[in-house]
Amino acid sequence: MPNDYDSIAEGYSAENETSLLNAYYERPAMLDLAGDVAGRRILDAGCGSGPLFAALRDRGAIMTGFDASAKMLELARQRLGDDVPLHLADLSSPLPFPDAAFDDVVASLVLHYLEDWTAPLAELRRVLVPGGRLLVSVNHPFADFLQAEPGTSYFATRSSSDEWTLGGHTAVLTFWSRPLHAMADAFTGAGFRITAISEPAPAPGAREVFPEAFVDRPSGKFLSFLFFVLQTD
Repeated sequence: MPNDYDSIAEGYSAENETSLLNAYYERPAMLDLAGDVAGRRILDAGCGSGPLFAALRDRGAIMTGFDASAKMLELARQRLGDDVPLHLADLSSPLPFPDAAFDDVVASLVLHYLEDWTAPLAELRRVLVPGGRLLVSVNHPFADFLQAEPGTSYFATRSSSDEWTLGGHTAVLTFWSRPLHAMADAFTGAGFRITAISEPAPAPGAREVFPEAFVDRPSGKFLSFLFFVLQTD
């Protein structure tokens, strides 16, 4: 079945711990954008096995998480403890949280699995307090375009599927790409203000750990993910 993370959960989680794109790029960027989170109630939307959840909790945030993969949640509980508020839920469906329950939501590499963002963004806005923040990371639309088949329109909302083999198991994952203006329109249409768009450099030390990845990148920067900070009124 598409996006069956249960089958690759252990391999994906292990890769996520140390990889260039996750451990030295996406996760540090999300933490930088989050800033001082001490005492803030934060929902980790699509928490996976919990590495971002754990990092935010270590910084003093009051964390709740959900994921659509039961196996990922099992791994998260092993990391975070059995008493941590983790829920089996899907961002494409109504969420099991009351209105205005959170100061922040982090949606780390999750929205690009969805064709339509309208209902998911409405739900994320619903569970945020007035003035709350939604921090988003997604596949960079221009990076997706550069990797697309010849003749593909950058301006189309389109799907692509990749076969991932991790930990000896294989799953076919489907991603949805959309141009930057469509992302911005979806965010503002859901009632968010865009307060930051980021294309960050990787974390310090990345070049030393992964020298081969920077041979043709003297600036140290590359296109992979795009980051947003959004705020409710």
